[in-house]
Amino acid sequence: MRNLDGKEVRYPVLLTPAEKEMARDVCIAFSQAVCGFDLLRSQGRSYVCDVNGWSFVKNSYKYYDDSACVLRKMLLDAKAPHLSSAIPPTLPWKVNELVQPSEPLTRQGSGINGSFGDSEELRCVIAVIRHGDRTPKQKVKLKITEEKLLNLMLKYNGGRPRSETKLKSAVQLQDLLDATRMLVPRTRPDRESDSEAEDVEHAEKLRQVKAVLEEGGHFSGIYRKVQLKPLKWVKVTKGNGEVEEQPVEALMVLKYGGVLTHAGRKQAEELGRYFRNKMYPGEGTGLLRLHSTYRHDLKIYSSDEGRVQMSAAAFAKGLLDLEGQLTPILVSLVSKDYSMLDGLENASSEMKEAKAWLNEIITSNANTVDSNGSPEFPWMVDGAGLPPNASELLANLVKLTKKVTKQVRLLAQDENEKLAERSLYDVIPPYDQATALGKTNIDVDRIAAGLPCGSEGFLLMYARWKKLETDLYNERKERFDITQIPGVYDSCKYDLLHNAHLNLEGLHELFKVAQMLADGVIPNEYGISPKQKLKIGSKIARRLLGKLLIDLRNTREEAITVAELKNNHDHSLSINIEKEDAEAKSKLFHKNDEIDQDDDDDKETKYRLDPKYANVKTPERHVRTRLYFTSESHIHSLMNVLRYCNLEESLQEESLVCRNALERLCKTKELDYMSHIVLRMFENTEVALEDPKRYRIELTYSRGADLSPLEKKGSAATSLHQEHTLPIMGPERLQEIGSYLTLETMEEMIRPFAMPAEDFPPATPAAFSGYFSKSVLDRLVNLWPFHRQASSLGK
Repeated sequence: MRNLDGKEVRYPVLLTPAEKEMARDVCIAFSQAVCGFDLLRSQGRSYVCDVNGWSFVKNSYKYYDDSACVLRKMLLDAKAPHLSSAIPPTLPWKVNELVQPSEPLTRQGSGINGSFGDSEELRCVIAVIRHGDRTPKQKVKLKITEEKLLNLMLKYNGGRPRSETKLKSAVQLQDLLDATRMLVPRTRPDRESDSEAEDVEHAEKLRQVKAVLEEGGHFSGIYRKVQLKPLKWVKVTKGNGEVEEQPVEALMVLKYGGVLTHAGRKQAEELGRYFRNKMYPGEGTGLLRLHSTYRHDLKIYSSDEGRVQMSAAAFAKGLLDLEGQLTPILVSLVSKDYSMLDGLENASSEMKEAKAWLNEIITSNANTVDSNGSPEFPWMVDGAGLPPNASELLANLVKLTKKVTKQVRLLAQDENEKLAERSLYDVIPPYDQATALGKTNIDVDRIAAGLPCGSEGFLLMYARWKKLETDLYNERKERFDITQIPGVYDSCKYDLLHNAHLNLEGLHELFKVAQMLADGVIPNEYGISPKQKLKIGSKIARRLLGKLLIDLRNTREEAITVAELKNNHDHSLSINIEKEDAEAKSKLFHKNDEIDQDDDDDKETKYRLDPKYANVKTPERHVRTRLYFTSESHIHSLMNVLRYCNLEESLQEESLVCRNALERLCKTKELDYMSHIVLRMFENTEVALEDPKRYRIELTYSRGADLSPLEKKGSAATSLHQEHTLPIMGPERLQEIGSYLTLETMEEMIRPFAMPAEDFPPATPAAFSGYFSKSVLDRLVNLWPFHRQASSLGK
């Protein structure tokens, strides 16, 4: 932030005891009583990164006050030493004086659910957000029996025959590519009999694995990963007589694609700006002022997926009005937590059961779905959203998919005439999916040339559609695979948004059919009945729910502490701070200087504003923000727990979600890109501390990207085709206007499905693996001379 003169706005913050020791060491090392220097604060540690000599902040009142104190002490020491120790070292007229703010901060007395008076203060904003627009996710599955591949699995799983392994690093993927190259046959046998069909199919899949691993000519980014899961074992007798198990068959799953597009990055940045302007007091500048004055406690968490991490970084850029590339933002602000925001292992058996039920209903000729609910409460109906003519739609889906694939094949043939005689995987040119990462705008030249958007060529586009066609319906076995329905819908939506200029005939019709099926399949994959949705949702989101309760609890405890200080008329905040610093300083000399790895919300280093010189009206105001970026599965799971938690027999309360919102959610089949659920906690400062109504929870959600422009013509369609970006829908209430949900009720309803606080491990979530590891940073710190001097002083 800059002032009217273009100068950076500076806010005085309190140094930690360790930082004060660094300041002393710098002054001693440079033999100067006044010495300016820069500190870099990162992950709980501080580093001296620049020494500026006599330079200091010219308009700092604190500098002149401190200079006056030093000069006074020098004079007293020389002429009246008996008075030197008797007079306080700080200026007496500054102890209790409050500086008037240059710009006021408005109170947050009302929310989306209605007005609750000027006595309310926003205390906490928690949002769970899905990633932005991405390229279609793709997957190759094949069973492997080749010794080279099985040995590779053992190499990276520690030699354990029954353990699966994941290959993600460049070294691991290069090993896999080397092995695959040796196994892919150089020629293809003619398909003379059905007995050879499976061998031919296996060879084709190996070629596909090889082609995907060779894309781009190098391994970059985090957009390709391979899972190897052992399936069968035999016992082998070694030369020394010992018997050991060895795997003889494993399942290989190669996942690729799913790269955040230029549209996804734009969506995330715009949503971040919306949060900055609408979710906090002060209409936009309020959040930035809170943040720059150390009154905004912000933490951003992300799952392990690259598209999710980059969505989080782009959102942070918009939220905090940052400049520059996303990678530095990602490194400094986003922490990864796979166990909380990724993975479906805990509910795999229940989801498998739900998918089997869906497959039976859709592939049969049944026109109705057994229902345990009532038309009056459509959200309680089993299998809600499944179209009654699902089997007819499925057959039509296969027909239309073949039609689109045929057209893409013709486009690919124009790009390479050899495609007609050879497998498409042999002629895929080098292609780097990670190149889409740095793009913020559409490649206009590619669009004008009639090429697909992004880095995808016609050959790879054909590979994508051909695989969907093949996997959706196995003609040899005459069997449908309904798990491919979301993939077909995904590709339709992507090509309608990004490749409309290719004018693929039948694509729009295919999109409508795929959408009707996907609207029934996707929500029901997370449970057929309301109770099953609740069970699956609580298993997937259990850890996340526990963390949300911890966030709310910590916010309440911090607010109570501040309120008690105000009630006790404690105006000597600076004296308490000095006392805390003295206590912390004594601990510093008796404790090894390491980062405390306990609960990051309770034990983290607290940086605070200096209330005497901050020039803000409410230095005690403090807002906690926790942002959790994840995938579609966790959004569905969290929403299912919120709306069905009252089905737990031990609870006597009504649903957290009002009837009107339940009806809207029932009609909302898709939680699209950038869909999000927001919890805001308000404190009513005029209500007694022990009153449950002191803390109010507001629940809202957004369906994410608005698909309606895909179905419109005219100016909206023209703008869409120019920008390739869908707008994000605004927030919708989950509660009635004027309703009052207390924190106490929220905790009571969610606690049965959340991980208890005591079950959380002590280690903090892993930060993004950036340019320097912790060990490298530690070595750099140990090489720094002033750090060694501080360590010796500490000992």
